[in-house]
Amino acid sequence: MKANRKINKDEDAVSPVIGVILMVAITVILAAVIAPFIFGMSGSLKKNYFVAVTASQSGPNTIDFTYQGGPDHDLVVGLNYSVRGGSRIAVPSPFTGETWSDPTATTERDHVVVSAYFSDGSEQVILDTHV
Repeated sequence: MKANRKINKDEDAVSPVIGVILMVAITVILAAVIAPFIFGMSGSLKKNYFVAVTASQSGPNTIDFTYQGGPDHDLVVGLNYSVRGGSRIAVPSPFTGETWSDPTATTERDHVVVSAYFSDGSEQVILDTHV
């Protein structure tokens, strides 16, 4: 009978040890998550702007782009686009609904990338697709 009680006492010592380990682990995880906000390390995150461009192939060698605008349209100062990784072509201050064409497309699927430039000096890819 005493042997059984002694085994139970030894098993009880396991729970406090596991509890302390879990508490230390939770504290370390919370510190790792909260520290960047306290020390300002999250300040390097870029703002995302919301504007849109669509692209469609209107002919065997022509891609039509249409600027759709968006909530951040007033901050757009220009666009650049490229077809098949070619040179970047500038479109200054587009207006909503404006359409322009690129005659360098092929009959294959062309990789199209459009970037917008904003008044704060930042650049953001707003379309990256195959047409």
